Amino acid sequence: MTLQTDAEKAVWRERGAPLVAPAASGPLSGVRLAVKDVHAVAGHRMGAGNPYWLQEAEPETGNSWALQALLDAGAEVTGIAQTDELTYSLDGTNAHYGTPPNPAAPGRIPGGSSSGPASAVALREADAGLGSDTAGSIRVPASYCGLYGMRPTHGAVPVTGMLPLAPRFDTVGWLARDAGTLLRLGNVLLPPAPDDEEQGARPGIAGHGGGTPFHTALVDDALLAPADAAVRESFEPAVAELAVRTGLRIEQCPPLGPGGTDSVMRADAFSAVQAVQVWQHDGAWVDAHPEALGPDIARRFAWASSVTPDRAEPAGELVRATALGLDAALSPGTLLLLPAAAGPAPRIDSGSAERDDMRRRTIQLTCLAGIGGLPCVVLPRLTAESLPVGLCAIAARGQDRALLQLAIADSAQQQG
Repeated sequence: MTLQTDAEKAVWRERGAPLVAPAASGPLSGVRLAVKDVHAVAGHRMGAGNPYWLQEAEPETGNSWALQALLDAGAEVTGIAQTDELTYSLDGTNAHYGTPPNPAAPGRIPGGSSSGPASAVALREADAGLGSDTAGSIRVPASYCGLYGMRPTHGAVPVTGMLPLAPRFDTVGWLARDAGTLLRLGNVLLPPAPDDEEQGARPGIAGHGGGTPFHTALVDDALLAPADAAVRESFEPAVAELAVRTGLRIEQCPPLGPGGTDSVMRADAFSAVQAVQVWQHDGAWVDAHPEALGPDIARRFAWASSVTPDRAEPAGELVRATALGLDAALSPGTLLLLPAAAGPAPRIDSGSAERDDMRRRTIQLTCLAGIGGLPCVVLPRLTAESLPVGLCAIAARGQDRALLQLAIADSAQQQG
């Protein structure tokens, strides 16, 4: 399909009716997918949010593992949706293709880097978005656009055929307007419950069964410090309501790392470790294409190029210590609750300084799941300035299905 308007081009790189038909009928029959332009789509080029990258790309010979699984389950691809350049952003703005609209917060950015899928789902032009999440690229657009979002346990869903950013933290991720659709995709993408394995399904990763029912939710005012005051004010009653609806007991979160570690130190450590991997994977291409990137992304890559492995080594030690602290705090049946972003979506006309500040504070929240390789689900439950902000529930590794069931239970109680 030839796109005619700038608004369409900001959401979709390619679109069809459908662009890719289902491989078979199945549990996802009728589900329309917006596929982030970092997943291989057979017969189509991967653009990674950059026209120079797209120009040099060859048509893919197969689908990414995640996309093929969804097609085999009956889903169809409505289109290939835009992404922030090389996925190295949380904003949802793109200097080449424009900013996808955010119908949940008109005049504001949709969040990135899964910006196109989030916008398409929020606009009801797709039922679900297939994307990726490294530092919050599913969770932030879910938060800004009032959607459900899922980041699985690191390694639970194969990333084969998905463009890497920082493999230490990269995961497949998905978005939907309702918890039921989020669960339906999870039932296809996640390792099967033990009963399914006896029927010849893909072998599961240890702990990826139905999950222990959650009984405890951990909160900590210090962990909320990066969030806007309006988000913090919305957080407490939302958590109390969730606890009543699901029977959770609220407890204070224990320390998650070495004594004296604050959220800024953790986020800086995460970003340094991420930057080394980002430059290892994309640095040669960026150096060979000095005029290819928009100014904000170019600045981010320039910083990544300055973070040497030696410089990042102390950061890696803090990341490892924090991961151990998260493992100790999050036994099966325990959740850590946080805002999914530090505030509502910034305005489209906000400057780089304002967006950079929001990004820095948001990464202080989102880095925890990445550091621990932990699954998390975003529930559209908070508000600030009458705008959506997601409530993020993080669980122990392998509790992916239980998180999706939590979203279903919360949604059912909310509707009731």
